[in-house]
Amino acid sequence: MKKVSLMLGAALCTVSALAQPQLRPDNIDEVLKAMTLEEKATLLVGSGWGSMVGGLTGSDEVLVSGAAGTTRAIPRLGIPQTVRSDGPAGLRINPTRPGTDKTFFCTGFPVGTSLASSWNAPLVEELTTAMGEEVKEYGADVLLAPGMNLHRNPLCGRNFEYFSEDPFLTGKMAAAYTRGIQRNGVGVSVKHFAGNSQETNRMANDARINPRALRELYLKGFEIAVKESDPWTIMSSYNRINGPYTQANRDLLYTILREEWGFKGIVMTDWTGPRKTVEQIGAINDLLEPGMDKFIGEIVDGVKNGTLKIEDVDMCVRNMLTYIVKTPRFQGYKYSNNPDLEGHGKLVRKAAAEGIVLLENNGVLPLKGVKKVALYGVGSYDFIAGGTGSGNVNKKYVRNVAEGLKVNGFEVDQDIRDWYESYIPFAKKTAKNNKEGQTAVLLGEDVIPEMAVSRDFINKKVNATDIAILTISRNAGEGGDRKAKDGDWTLTGAERELMQNLCDAYHLVGKQVVVVLNIGGVIETASWKNLPDAVLLAWTPGQEGGYTVADILSGASYPSGKLPMSFPVRYFDIPSSFNFPFDYVDSGNGGWMGMDEESLAAFGIKKMIRPNVDATEYKEGIWVGYRYFTTAGVNVSYPFGYGLGYTTFAYSKPVVKVGKDGVVTASITVTNTGSYAGKEAVQLYVTAPGGGLVKPACELRAFAKTGELKPGESQTLTMTVDPYTLASFNEETSAWETAAGSYTAHFGASVADIRASVPFKVAKAASWPVHRVMLPKEPVQEIKVK
Repeated sequence: MKKVSLMLGAALCTVSALAQPQLRPDNIDEVLKAMTLEEKATLLVGSGWGSMVGGLTGSDEVLVSGAAGTTRAIPRLGIPQTVRSDGPAGLRINPTRPGTDKTFFCTGFPVGTSLASSWNAPLVEELTTAMGEEVKEYGADVLLAPGMNLHRNPLCGRNFEYFSEDPFLTGKMAAAYTRGIQRNGVGVSVKHFAGNSQETNRMANDARINPRALRELYLKGFEIAVKESDPWTIMSSYNRINGPYTQANRDLLYTILREEWGFKGIVMTDWTGPRKTVEQIGAINDLLEPGMDKFIGEIVDGVKNGTLKIEDVDMCVRNMLTYIVKTPRFQGYKYSNNPDLEGHGKLVRKAAAEGIVLLENNGVLPLKGVKKVALYGVGSYDFIAGGTGSGNVNKKYVRNVAEGLKVNGFEVDQDIRDWYESYIPFAKKTAKNNKEGQTAVLLGEDVIPEMAVSRDFINKKVNATDIAILTISRNAGEGGDRKAKDGDWTLTGAERELMQNLCDAYHLVGKQVVVVLNIGGVIETASWKNLPDAVLLAWTPGQEGGYTVADILSGASYPSGKLPMSFPVRYFDIPSSFNFPFDYVDSGNGGWMGMDEESLAAFGIKKMIRPNVDATEYKEGIWVGYRYFTTAGVNVSYPFGYGLGYTTFAYSKPVVKVGKDGVVTASITVTNTGSYAGKEAVQLYVTAPGGGLVKPACELRAFAKTGELKPGESQTLTMTVDPYTLASFNEETSAWETAAGSYTAHFGASVADIRASVPFKVAKAASWPVHRVMLPKEPVQEIKVK
């Protein structure tokens, strides 16, 4: 009898288990209703730091080693774990795993700034389609990318991950990036939402921003990305904006993001420690990452004690379930661990050329009659593919300039090469030993300083070589900002002396010098750019970078990139520089846990406000980048949108029409008037009537890039601008407003090189009211620009 009872009990348990709804795309509400409060809370909390990823039950049968985090499985309801891995220059996972000799390298793609320099959204989409294939085939569900914070100041440590100083270009590039990744059936996490414009004290910094600057600059790019590419997820940033943490700001994460913009995905926090869990979930921050077990209990307690509405919990859970059913892991996709790395490498080598910017060229490039090259600079032999931190991809290799020159048929002087290849490992070992006990670079390494090369040595090599090439290197990354000092913003004494000596020695005998900038962000150029015969801005263009640079130098390829930011003459020509921690030095992570006032008080510590560290006032307002330089008439070293090519282009037949729906259609014919093939990125700037507001001299409202044009060939480009894109934000009315009146459309090769201008009229004013939210406690006292 006892045996019968046991069998009956087991059968009833089986029937009960089978009766539970199993998650499907069409039964989300049913599953939500079946979930216990504890299960709901569990789904909203990540699996923790270093969590390993398994199958439906959370077992370790299938692992994605090095993934950044996972959601938690609820096997009873058929809810699996899902996997998120870092980006944005490619998938970041561990390249080796215990128990197998197989490697799991990923392609190192061009960084965000390099992608934006292409001004080619379809190309970005093509590159990220390849990137997304690696995400899917290595078993991840979401890539934690793109990074798309605005280049408020050139010294932000993560600018290399981000696209531009302009929100329109930023939004368009982020949307293209997102479409490419998600074409594979995997998702992105657009980040860092929002106002994460510095790494110093990134965990707790309060970005104090007036509504107009917030809406027009720091939110606009995200708005474009949400509306044009429907990202699966958005990552809320570490910092505060006007007081509250973004991760607990319902005005930002619900009112603006969901009600105003129509976002349908999930919001996950950036990877942080304990904060105010109830407030985060109440803000509709759907997923707490990386997650701690205690958060589950805090959510449950919050519902039970009435500080957290069950309706908000259910909203977050529904969002999570809607996300989960889209993932490859839910759908049972059998990933191969074998993406097309060879094909992706070839694509990167070719495509990266479109993001490389030719800053100077007196006719030396492409190289002609050159065989033997005197190749100087640490970066020529130790090329930087991308930045440090979570955006640093574990690549199988990085091609350097010396390798690239060799495959393009040049001879690199062996004495110089041997010297650098002996110096670099020695300098790295020295740097590592001297850093023992100090804070190391997060997921990367320091750039090796340039070695001392005497003028006598250079003189010995002048007659033996046809040309000198010097690579200048800079890098930066997560957890710290750059500094306005030699070796970062400015050249070191050794770099300046080497460049001067090379130019003096080679010019003396009628030979030429080329400088390659292998850098992640803007540096000072005005004081030295006229010394060499050419300056090629390579950025950090991915693992094939040395090949791509050499392809361009040789003429096998050509540069067609243009700057997505301005290069100022001096650092303090930039208004935000007076409100940026340009000289602040801390542990490198700015206070990793980001403890708030209450947490500090528990330790008996009174929080002290450090200017631009604990709170940064965005006193420049909307006057960021070219908006300031063009309006205030401040000279720059290189203007926004600038870039030379190996050929020249003429603009003709400009036409601007305004439709009955208010949409502006602008077209221009571009003709290759030079002797080399090339591509041209045309930028459409608009000068608008004030309409009661002070406005920049012009603003980017559209852009387009030609296909490859051979000498004599032409192409007509057509761009459209809708009335909303023309709008400015009026703080008094809390509305986007497009004023009626006379406008001018400017077709430019850069913001400072306008080739044609056409006036047009907007007959009727338009207004789009929004919620009056996210206001600073006191208005920020902004600078005035006339």
